[in-house]
Amino acid sequence: MDTIATPVGDARVDVSRAVDRWATLVLGHGAGGGIGAADLVALAHRLPAHGIEVVRVEQPWVVAGRKVATLPPTLDRAWLAVLEQLSVDGPLLVGGRSAGARVACRTASQVGANGVLCLAFPLHPPGRPEKSRLTELDLPAAAGMPTLVLQGTRDAFGGPTDIPAAPGRLVVPVVGGDHSLRRAKAAGGSPLAQVVEVSLQWARQVAAG
Repeated sequence: MDTIATPVGDARVDVSRAVDRWATLVLGHGAGGGIGAADLVALAHRLPAHGIEVVRVEQPWVVAGRKVATLPPTLDRAWLAVLEQLSVDGPLLVGGRSAGARVACRTASQVGANGVLCLAFPLHPPGRPEKSRLTELDLPAAAGMPTLVLQGTRDAFGGPTDIPAAPGRLVVPVVGGDHSLRRAKAAGGSPLAQVVEVSLQWARQVAAG
């Protein structure tokens, strides 16, 4: 991984290069884990073969070995600093899982993104629907930016039916998926193939305009 200096400490990036790159997807991780999350790894391993370069960004708090994520403004500053230093060809797609999706939504317009990919967007803390974060998810749509949301139907942070329709926003249920987007054993199988395939088709549509 490469280290990138930011105003709030060093971040690291893991780049999965595409031979015939036509788009770049930059992904952030959640507040309870890192870039080794199964869905982020699946995208990084499989999309480059289809021409999408995948960059996974490890936030400074993880690099420093801390156990608790820093406040949202600090996460945004690190993310913006990393994006400024990346080489991007073709459409820029930004996103991430959980807290990483929140960062991407808040900063998408600033980085000039062409689309936002949200994996398990945390609509509210578990059991606290009154603490809605929907305004953050609405930011890309308000800016006329395509947004893909892959949301587990058993996500304690809010399910796909809790996300209202918005221009340019596609919400895809991951049946039986919890916040990790792992399918319950009773449902059988893994949702990772769905995450990769839906993300690829969406990216192609964004690139086609």
